[in-house]
Amino acid sequence: MTRRIVRTGIQLGVLLTICLTAVFFLDNHYRVLPQSIHSHLPLHHEGLVITDITVQTCSSINPLSVCKLDQDKWHRIEKDLYLNTGWLSKAYVHIKRKREEELTDDDKVILDIRTGKLDPATGEKAQQAEKWESRPAGIWLKRSAKRHASDSKKVVSSVDVLFGADAVEPRPGWEIAKPNPLLLETGGEVKEARLTFRRGAPHKVERPTPRIRADGKFKIIQISDLHLSTGLGLCREPEPKGHNGGRCDADPRTLEFVERVLDDEKPDMVVLSGDQVNGETARDAQTALFKIAHVLIERKIPYAAIFGNHDDEGSLSRAAMMSLLQSLPYSLSEPGPNTIEGVGNYFVEIAAHGASKHSALTLYFLDTHSYSPDERQFKGYDWIKPKQIDWFKDTSNSLKDSHKLYSHIHMDMAFIHIPLPEYAIPGQETVGTWKEGVTAPGFNTHFRDALVQQGIKAVSCGHDHANDYCALSKNEKSGEGELWMCYAGGSGFGGYGGYDGYHRRVRVFEVDTNRAQIRTWKRLEFGDLQKKLDEQVIVESGKVFSGQGES
Repeated sequence: MTRRIVRTGIQLGVLLTICLTAVFFLDNHYRVLPQSIHSHLPLHHEGLVITDITVQTCSSINPLSVCKLDQDKWHRIEKDLYLNTGWLSKAYVHIKRKREEELTDDDKVILDIRTGKLDPATGEKAQQAEKWESRPAGIWLKRSAKRHASDSKKVVSSVDVLFGADAVEPRPGWEIAKPNPLLLETGGEVKEARLTFRRGAPHKVERPTPRIRADGKFKIIQISDLHLSTGLGLCREPEPKGHNGGRCDADPRTLEFVERVLDDEKPDMVVLSGDQVNGETARDAQTALFKIAHVLIERKIPYAAIFGNHDDEGSLSRAAMMSLLQSLPYSLSEPGPNTIEGVGNYFVEIAAHGASKHSALTLYFLDTHSYSPDERQFKGYDWIKPKQIDWFKDTSNSLKDSHKLYSHIHMDMAFIHIPLPEYAIPGQETVGTWKEGVTAPGFNTHFRDALVQQGIKAVSCGHDHANDYCALSKNEKSGEGELWMCYAGGSGFGGYGGYDGYHRRVRVFEVDTNRAQIRTWKRLEFGDLQKKLDEQVIVESGKVFSGQGES
């Protein structure tokens, strides 16, 4: 009997491994399993309301201890409140929910949520009709029978969990339960679990059409390598050394810098060019990603994102993060076709000013993946695949006829995370700082040539934090400039910056459609805060332009 049980257990284990492998393969290559993609995200079924909330704690060392309640009654939010770091305990938020039309006279709905030690009614001036009800981990619920149809806008309809003292909630209609995190022995601000909730039906998500301004200009700020964490984060090699008495919380300092530049430059769009999330320290990637999204949404700035090699080293896959970005206001991000490699191969059309429907500028975004799939032969990082290049060429060709209808010179740019091998060619004309080796792929699929062939005048990447130069790639035979290849420079204190005197920075591109010109410069986190560093014209009259004149 014992042998049969063991054999059956082994068979089940093998079957489970096969199933998980299949889920992993589909999620990373075809992205057709929405349930697996959203396994870490709350389920927001329209028409459902939350009737109760509780926290279930169990042992993390006892295999028989299960943190699940009756699944016919309770739905578990799949985030361990200890972020899988508890030596002895695990804990999960569970919710009861029902469709509004199925509520009975005995059911109660949640009108408000608070978190803390004391009854929120303590000190209230007026006697409330509904009492606050206590739940584990310091959760307080105000519940009532649903009386009118108008109550639908007031009742809690979705619940989630974020982490850290600096957690923010950018989703419209959502709020973080106040005033305290959940009362758990988590040991430190990083693992402070904060209940967040939405009332009523999902709110409309704003997705504006980016458009050239009345003066004919369009400004893009490229922010790369934010390396945001769950919690405040620890600074790596901040400059200048000893600034602020030696105290440096990575994420607050990074975001303060980004916010200042956004408010000064007032961009029309932001490009997040990878490593928004620092995988090692982003135990809840959703919390980390929400920080930069909140900054942009608050300012109503459209933004588009691609991923770097660290983004999916946290708790979410690329597909899950892209799905999350798509659900947020002002996001122009797209996963792209599921028939080619990567998540985030797409383009954004910038419309001409006024009511014109014509495109004045096209921005291409491609996923440069992560680490080399053949480390023995090609060490380091992955490369853009032939299918991606074919997609780019086909897409560009398909847009050319419509672009000819624009009354001015139509222009195109591209953004990637990992630099192309051509960034490392010595002797190129460069403007800016080259302080570290170019960590490009060891295998070259010649995407640079495809960019030139399709008329792209500038491509910009991230990845190497202490490089911020633009290099002019020239035709080998004629010597004429064909493509500017730029770096954004690292912006985040959660990522390395260990090159003496190197301050965090972002890159600005200003497109002037009246002159068919692209001008670029950088802004620093420290020093001369108003200075435009290494300002240069890279495109003039729709043609690549060098410091010595038109190329």
